[in-house]
Amino acid sequence: MGKRLINIDNGGTLTDVCVVDEGKITYTKTLTTPYDLSRCLFDGLAKASQLIYGEPQLAALLQSTDYIRYSTTQGTNALIQRQGPKLGLLTNSVDLATRMVSDSRNAQLFEALVGERVVTLDLEADDELLSQELLTEVNKFVSAGANRLVVAFAGPQAMQSERRVQRLMLGLYPRHLLGSIPLSFSAEMFGADPDEPRRAWSTVLNAFLHPAMEKFLFNAESRLRTHRTRRPLLIFRNDGGSSRVAKSSAIKSYSSGPRGGLEGTKALAAHYGFEHVLMVDVGGTTTDVGLVRSGEVRIDRYGLVDGVRISLPLAEITSSGVGGSSIIEVVDAQIVVGPRSVGSAPGPACFGMGGDDATITDVLLLSGVLDSRTFLGGTMSLDADRSKAVIRAKIAEPLGIDLLEALARMEDAFTDRLTGAITAAGQLSSDTVIAAFGGAGPMTICEVARKAGVKRVLVPHAAAVFSAYGIGFSDITQQYQISLDATEPDFDLVIATAVAELDERARRDFFAEGIDFADCTLSYRLVREDGSAIEVKDPATLASQLNGNAGVLELSVVSALPHISLAASTGTERFEAQPSGHRSVLDTKELSSGRSSLPVFHLESLSPGALGVGPAIVEGPFFTMKIPADWEFITTTSSDVLLADIRNS
Repeated sequence: MGKRLINIDNGGTLTDVCVVDEGKITYTKTLTTPYDLSRCLFDGLAKASQLIYGEPQLAALLQSTDYIRYSTTQGTNALIQRQGPKLGLLTNSVDLATRMVSDSRNAQLFEALVGERVVTLDLEADDELLSQELLTEVNKFVSAGANRLVVAFAGPQAMQSERRVQRLMLGLYPRHLLGSIPLSFSAEMFGADPDEPRRAWSTVLNAFLHPAMEKFLFNAESRLRTHRTRRPLLIFRNDGGSSRVAKSSAIKSYSSGPRGGLEGTKALAAHYGFEHVLMVDVGGTTTDVGLVRSGEVRIDRYGLVDGVRISLPLAEITSSGVGGSSIIEVVDAQIVVGPRSVGSAPGPACFGMGGDDATITDVLLLSGVLDSRTFLGGTMSLDADRSKAVIRAKIAEPLGIDLLEALARMEDAFTDRLTGAITAAGQLSSDTVIAAFGGAGPMTICEVARKAGVKRVLVPHAAAVFSAYGIGFSDITQQYQISLDATEPDFDLVIATAVAELDERARRDFFAEGIDFADCTLSYRLVREDGSAIEVKDPATLASQLNGNAGVLELSVVSALPHISLAASTGTERFEAQPSGHRSVLDTKELSSGRSSLPVFHLESLSPGALGVGPAIVEGPFFTMKIPADWEFITTTSSDVLLADIRNS
């Protein structure tokens, strides 16, 4: 019997739910509720149950589901908007903070997260004097607004020193008291990484992301438990695997939503035989860009988080503060797009929920691209009068232009900003295909691709929920690391001990997941000091591979889940697509032309092989796409849309 899987992607504006059941895919969207993320989670699950059963049956859906996997862009959004706790840094190195701010971007992030809240401790002092120093300095931190502390020590005794401070701190601030201080220890979390600034940054970022993730995830897991779900909630991580909440660190939630999209992009690249596919995932708050080349996701051994190197490998995903809910405003007589976002509450002006900022959603509503009757599958009406009032007041009047000119300039500024996000990734080539998705991904992607010099675009049928959909190509996994020093005497014993320790940790974790370890696939990798990595089939050969240098032994454990399968891509006879209707749309490129009646094609009504040419509008489930003149589109056997710029082909 197959498994029923639920994949959830929580974004800053919308939360997507995708149910995979015996090859059948059911998906829906709901507004994110930032004041209580568990509410939008359960709202989305209830909507999915109604689609499956014909009426809301949340308990029935949850009790029949084998695994629930959750991903989020909340961490990405929090860092971009600098919304999180204030941190204090305790170290024994007088220059650690200096080494952490090696460039201006690192310095700006450090200032936002830590600032002046740095103390260098004298570890030569005895316990009594050190305790007094800790009490004095921590109280100063708290008075300065710090509500979490990071302990990051340098030197060969870092682990032992951190454990000593941990013991003293627990004596000063017991965990059961209201005055307890949340602590994070760098060597404890990332001790396998020999680079001290990188290790410290990893701990700082994890501490910054931890509070919001912890509060929501454990609350959501508790609510799911009341519905008697079969297994605990799983977190889809930024390394492409999933694990229990209790077995995941907050930093691994960073960019986990986009990584789901990247897994889906990899599947699309293989399915269509594309060599070079650029993922462009445009949500409400951010745009995430990643690359699949020759069937592989580009991985950086020491990943980048907001421009900062960390101790963990990450897919090369670039996040920019531009999306469907990005605020468009006038600054110094120029139109600026993002990074501030209206989110889902109050949302764009057209949502009619009190928002008084303009977004690209307002622009496309007034220009006629979006139809209030079909927005979000017809579940939400849009207020055009509200959009007009806000755009006139905040864009047109400050610039001394009329409403139509304002719409044209705002759309141009948005596509310029999105083009910049794509080209900044520096990964374009003559054979690049853009895979565009996210709720706002398809809207203007043809114009953006043309500006970026890309001639082919692929929009998946499930574009609006594609990051949640993409999780369906992944498994339950865990990675474990341990440092090795080839100069140690009796190195063969060191290796055997390390392998046994990794194996024990893995067995313990997968037992907690309720998974038979005998059914898992194990693989080892050796990461050398220079960051290069090689597969290790026999750990006994490690001594010769290290050649006297330090290295890190990694164990990866995979428990396979059923994957989404794509319809066979066979030759399909082409025929002229028939529109479902027409829509009056403003030509923002030629305002003197006014409005034109453009054909509207509903993707759900088009059979494979349907061929059309812009200008036109294509509407899919929960998304709308504006197709400019001289762009051709065709539907595939998987109901995806392939587009080509025939003007520049």
